[in-house]
This record gives sequence, structure tokens and C-alpha cells, in this order.
Amino acid sequence: MIEEADVKQGQRQGIGDDGLAGRVAIVTGGARGIGRAICERLAVGGARVAVNYNASGRAEAAESVAAGIRAEGGRAVAVRADVSDSAQVGAMVDQVANELGPPTILVNNAAVTRVHGPWIEIDEEEWDRVLANNARSCHLASKAVHPHMVDARWGRIINIASVTFLVGQANLVHYVASKGAMIGFTRSLARAVGHEGITVNSVSPGAIQTEMDLEVFAVEQDQIAAEMSKLQAIPRRGMPEDVSGIVAFLASEEASFITGQLINVDGGWAMH
Repeated sequence: MIEEADVKQGQRQGIGDDGLAGRVAIVTGGARGIGRAICERLAVGGARVAVNYNASGRAEAAESVAAGIRAEGGRAVAVRADVSDSAQVGAMVDQVANELGPPTILVNNAAVTRVHGPWIEIDEEEWDRVLANNARSCHLASKAVHPHMVDARWGRIINIASVTFLVGQANLVHYVASKGAMIGFTRSLARAVGHEGITVNSVSPGAIQTEMDLEVFAVEQDQIAAEMSKLQAIPRRGMPEDVSGIVAFLASEEASFITGQLINVDGGWAMH
């Protein structure tokens, strides 16, 4: 049920009638970086937002995102769940439905990213861990929210992939494989659920400067910026807000005839 407060939240932020007001969104991995920006952008449009996190060390960050949304008059909760575990995913969706309402927007953003290394050093356990967190999670979360979307005859599933799938990337073999799986999943699922009023799309960010990027490559930031300026058509670092805008668009009514697509947000690094 869309409440007047949700509509006013969107109007207060100067957002048009994009269909987000009163919708309930789950953003996995929403505590930091691109996930945080997506949570905040969907809330600006009036959506109620569940900020998912897994590691206990992310609890404070996730609650901070939710608290910031509430401070602006929106509705949000922080929800812990390992999205590679079906039981935890089911419990998360039930909690969100009880506290915010039936979720009809799902952003599969959670991913294991600190995985750089030679491909010959990847063992089976590490391969399975990355594929489970980055790819299997999309299937589990989509399946868990599907009944709510079917009931509403409306749904948006948006999978955050990576430009590395398009350009190939040394020392990221299992990560790139997981993102390729996500893109294939997007296309097949779009075919399966289109008749139910559900769209499924993927977004591939480029070299986005996030907290993780600053932590892992702290001393290389100037070098990265210089390299990306040569590779990209737009000579600047991408920011989380560059990604959150296209996600909000894909979640909106304006994107109701777009499904099964991969949209690249990388400043013109890879063009396809």
C-alpha cells in the first residue's frame, strides 16, 4: 500500500512521478559504496529501503545508511543476511515484508571483491566462495522476492555486474566468471518473468571509486585516475552516484519496456 508519506518523501526531494513512491526495495550489500548510493537514491524517490549487510563489522554502517534515510523522512531498515544462504535470504525477505511491506524492487549488489590474484592459485574453495556470493546470491534473492512481485504484478530486479566481464581482467578470473554468470542469469530470467510484469536488467560499473577501492588501492589512486583517464571517453573517476542514477531509472516506470539488458556505466571504457 502506497502511503501519503512515501509520496511526499519523493515530492520533497524534487523527484517526479517515477513510480518509486511506496515501493519496497531490498539492496544487498547496501552498507557502503555503490550499495549505499543506491539505497539513498531509491529513498529519494520515495521507496522504502532495506539495507542488507552480512559481516558484523558492517552493522554500524548499514544502520547509518538507514538512519540517514529516516532522518530525511523516509522509511528504511538495516537487515543482516548472508545472501549466499537460502535460509538467511528467506528470513530477510520475510523480515522486510513484515517491517516495510512486500518487496517489489531487488538490487543484487552484494559481492566478494577483494579477490585479486593469479588464476592458477585459485583453489576450489575460493572459486566456490566467489561464485556463491556473487552469482548464486542473485538466484536465491530473486526467487525469494518473486512471490511478492507476482502478487503485485510488478517487479524490478537489477543485478550489479562489472565492466570486467566486457574487457576481461587478469588476476580476477573467478570474479569475472561470476559477473558473466550474473549477466547470463539476467537475460534468461528476463525471458522467464516478463509475462508477470517483472523486468530484469543488469548494470556494469566501471572503475568506481568506493571506500573499498580507497582502502585496497590507497597509494595507487593517482595512478588509477591517470590510467582510467586514458582508457575512458570521460576522463574522470566514476563515483557511486553515477551508478545509483541508472539503477533508480531501471526501477522506475520510465523503464517498464526495458528488460534483459546490460547497461554499462564506465565513462566510455568498454563500448558494446
